[in-house]
Amino acid sequence: MKRSVKIVSMTAVAVVLLIASAAIGANWMGERKAHRVVKLEVAPVAFVDGPDAIARGKYLYDSRGCMECHGAQGAGRVVVDDPNGMHIRSPDITTGTGGVVAGYTESDWVRTIRHGITPQGHAVFLMPSEDYNRLTDADLAALVAYVRSLPPVAGEERVIKMPLMVKALYGIGAIHDASEKIDHALPPSMPIADGPTVAHGAYVVNMCMGCHGPRLKGGKIPGTPPDWPPAANLTPGADSVLPRYGSLEQFKTMLRSGKRPDGSAVSSVMPFETLKQLNDTDIEALYAYLKAQPARS
Repeated sequence: MKRSVKIVSMTAVAVVLLIASAAIGANWMGERKAHRVVKLEVAPVAFVDGPDAIARGKYLYDSRGCMECHGAQGAGRVVVDDPNGMHIRSPDITTGTGGVVAGYTESDWVRTIRHGITPQGHAVFLMPSEDYNRLTDADLAALVAYVRSLPPVAGEERVIKMPLMVKALYGIGAIHDASEKIDHALPPSMPIADGPTVAHGAYVVNMCMGCHGPRLKGGKIPGTPPDWPPAANLTPGADSVLPRYGSLEQFKTMLRSGKRPDGSAVSSVMPFETLKQLNDTDIEALYAYLKAQPARS
């Protein structure tokens, strides 16, 4: 009997040590992966200036998620502060003290925004560059023009603190950074006329793919805190949220108020600070595009 207990105890200790060793190894792999150098040649997009470009850039900054993460002044802000150990603070993207873009060249802006790679060749972990990869050259240039026009502020440095498990999952490839999700060989989107059309909606919907996935069928958002709900299925079908919004007005009201047609609140994980900035044309196009998609479960 004593021998059996001893064997069981030794086996349990061995299993614990094995799991700990695996976790430490995966954590090391995550650190190594985060500091890898990704070499990528990109075509620069020329800097532009002028009130029209800056106005278009401000609209994109406010309505495509940049403001939600970096703040209205571009100084950066705490994006995630989870008691389980994840703490994310976005960087200052002004030219002030602590800003990260002061020396950015035309190519550096393209590499970071479109491809999720810093000028030093490191992958950005949290920035959803896959949402911005399809920006037209004109929109990318306008967005950059607006950010470069922001007054310098003394923001704080970027902070990324991840729980051991998240870092381990990243290390073994279960969680991907933006640079791994992007087809870097794709050319930029061609300009599409703004309008309440499916074609324009296909352009606008890129802003949703970072959370809802490239096929928009939702699911758990990789790398997010464990208490975050899964992203909803945005395609038509039985397990989709889209049938709740039988009219464009109901859909528009939800984006601008965070409320469903029955008055209940949509999950606060949804970036309503961003979504309420969308203009009528973009919302109408987005609704038309989602309604035109095949049902996916």
